[in-house]
Amino acid sequence: MPKVALFKQDGSQAGDVELNDSVFGIEPHTHAMNEAVLMQRASLRQGTHAVKNRAEVRGGGRKPWRQKGTGRARQGSTRSPQWVGGGTVFGPTPRSYSYKLPKKVRRLALKSALSSKLSEENAVVLESISIDAPKTKEVVKMLEALNVDSKALVVTAETDETVNRSANNLPNVKVLTVAELNVLDLLTHDKLVITKEAAEKAGEVLA
Repeated sequence: MPKVALFKQDGSQAGDVELNDSVFGIEPHTHAMNEAVLMQRASLRQGTHAVKNRAEVRGGGRKPWRQKGTGRARQGSTRSPQWVGGGTVFGPTPRSYSYKLPKKVRRLALKSALSSKLSEENAVVLESISIDAPKTKEVVKMLEALNVDSKALVVTAETDETVNRSANNLPNVKVLTVAELNVLDLLTHDKLVITKEAAEKAGEVLA
């Protein structure tokens, strides 16, 4: 099992902690992580793009000229696709871009992302996070004590409203619970700050 340093909120070391080897100590699977990121980004797309086809565009109810005898090509409507102001052919219509990956692939991707954070020494395990009142400076003070000066993902075992509200005003800090943990957030944040309880819970759930 990988053994990592355990830190207190003030930055001092509180010993070591052993993490689940099958979650935090595997060889990262790059392809699975890539597939998970593509899936998440596809699910974030709104898909509200739309055009009007010839049935939806306004006008064109009358035949512009008679069928025969004018010398011009026959036309049934001024809203046919070849006319200016006509409908669009094969244009985009509202749709959902979301799709699902197999459960085993999603789990492998999440374990790979956690393991890569640990192997690259970009993960900090905290004994606990305790903030009495919602104050942004408390989170700033904690991250400075832990030498975290880049984009940080803070993971707690359960929802802590005080911690959430304290980090809300920090553009480079995001707070998630273990249940909300995902590959995209793990890879887009440089540092992972996770509580001991959250790390143990992730080890149990994902193992």
